[in-house]
Amino acid sequence: MSRPRRVAVTSPQTRLAHLHRRSGRPWRARRLDAAETSRALELYRRQRVLAAVTLTALTALLLGLPVAFTLWPGLDRMRLLGLPVSWVLLGVAPFPAMVSLGWWQSRRAERIEDRR
Repeated sequence: MSRPRRVAVTSPQTRLAHLHRRSGRPWRARRLDAAETSRALELYRRQRVLAAVTLTALTALLLGLPVAFTLWPGLDRMRLLGLPVSWVLLGVAPFPAMVSLGWWQSRRAERIEDRR
């Protein structure tokens, strides 16, 4: 099964600026027909919901660390590889979690676009 061809989507203002520089004449944005418009709006809505979920998870991750340190002050006395666990949680743990969250966001957004 062949995958649909990927198309770069850019802002009309960006395209206008680039085209105007090359040709010197005004540029008109292409209008979508009704079916394309409704699909574009549905994609926008679904991806906006997904972005809100991802942003909420990121916020919980970053704000959860100070809460964890407040609730469990003993994390500073516990050691992992010679370092306090609180330092490991603060300096190492968030980065793989954020990369994983970004990967998950990207994969889900692509799946939404691939559905017809």
